[in-house]
Amino acid sequence: MKILPFLLALLLVAFHGAAGRSLVRPRRPYMECGYRGTFCHRGKCPRGNDYLGSCRLGYNCCRW
Repeated sequence: MKILPFLLALLLVAFHGAAGRSLVRPRRPYMECGYRGTFCHRGKCPRGNDYLGSCRLGYNCCRW
């Protein structure tokens, strides 16, 4: 009976580290766009602008 509190404390410590983790993987990481000459544009970037990555679904992050 004296070992029961020890096992309970051990379980709490073991599960405490896993509490903030999610089992679901995040979707594709999107860029934050709209700072220092960047903008979100639907489809391809306009001519003369550089493609940086994806802002959100169907939009690309472009640089002036």
